[in-house]
Amino acid sequence: MGTDIKKLTRNRHGEVNWTVTIILILIAVFVILGPLYLTIVIALKDPSEMGNLIAWPKNIRWENFSEAWEMTNFPIKFRNTLFITVVNLIFTILTNSLAAYAISRNRERSKFFNILYYYFISAMFIPFNVLMLPLVKQADMFNLDNVIGITFLYIIFGLPMNVFLYCGFIKKIPESLDEAAKIDGASPFKVFYYVIFPMLKPMHATVAILSFIWTWNDFLMPLILLSDESQQTLQLSQYVFQGQFSTQYNLAFASYLLVLIPVLIIYVLFQKWIIAGVTEGAIK
Repeated sequence: MGTDIKKLTRNRHGEVNWTVTIILILIAVFVILGPLYLTIVIALKDPSEMGNLIAWPKNIRWENFSEAWEMTNFPIKFRNTLFITVVNLIFTILTNSLAAYAISRNRERSKFFNILYYYFISAMFIPFNVLMLPLVKQADMFNLDNVIGITFLYIIFGLPMNVFLYCGFIKKIPESLDEAAKIDGASPFKVFYYVIFPMLKPMHATVAILSFIWTWNDFLMPLILLSDESQQTLQLSQYVFQGQFSTQYNLAFASYLLVLIPVLIIYVLFQKWIIAGVTEGAIK
């Protein structure tokens, strides 16, 4: 990524093109930092200062965060969201990597696994909106319209993308390692968890981060499945600020920041694994 930017900002003589560089910086500031600045400013404003959204508040109103905390019932919604996210991460890494390993090692030998691979990949191109109605009916039929049920669904819906990433990475691992472990008496299951699984750490990190961001920020699936308020996530709690005739924007944006901070910290700390892992998984 850094190399591409350097190439873009240098001319054919190798000199820095300051015009292009400044334009790119301004675009980045406007597109990335602009909305974040606006969110912070509105979250700190008093309702009487909402006339000028861009201006920094004259009197910072920290009470917005405490009021948003109470109105959204933040501790319970945070617990639900955290449970769904953490359990999803653990079982996604354990099960999706195993499925990808089985598919990757058997694609060339078996038409079934080759078809299974393309079956999973094809699911990436189906919009979630197409699946909403049948998903609601099936979730109600199998009693999946709760925190545990939606966690299971996240693991399933993340399978296509994760299989794609894992398979691309596993292809780079020599099959001779599998054969050596089998000669030593290891079963296929032990070969995976004692030999292959530890070697997938870079991809585990990538899948975990992408799954965390997706699960934590998702709004649509909890909206259609979690009708019980005690089961709802932080994203659904944002509805509380919208009334029939007005919206409490300062409290809403304060709540948005409370929800945004965990995923923002995770992304900033581990962004290099996201970029590297996606690139590694998509090479083959």
